[in-house]
Amino acid sequence: MIQAIDIGALAARTLRGYSNQILTSANDHDVHLSVMDAPFVWHFHPDSDETFLVIEGTLIIDFEDGPVELRAGQLLTVPAGTRHRTRPLGARSVNLTFERADAATVECDAPFEHRITDQ
Repeated sequence: MIQAIDIGALAARTLRGYSNQILTSANDHDVHLSVMDAPFVWHFHPDSDETFLVIEGTLIIDFEDGPVELRAGQLLTVPAGTRHRTRPLGARSVNLTFERADAATVECDAPFEHRITDQ
């Protein structure tokens, strides 16, 4: 049976730290629920755009040329290959992210150090 997903209830379970879980898949894309109270690492996705939709709080997306601030109800797409870092402004942010299933993530520890991980 097809069932609804209660995003608010799932987000309420993450009170501290960072959580990123796949909620559902549609065609060849995954929808993630991301709850964070601290910055995520600098990274990029060489093979997928990544779209952020803020559900609660304010999300800052840092780019090499400066930050973009997204409030609840705002959406932004980061093009594939674009180096970025996400962080909450305030106590935490709750976001939906949309990206190609099995998209590669390259973590950037420093400008010329990269490590590939699977999500």
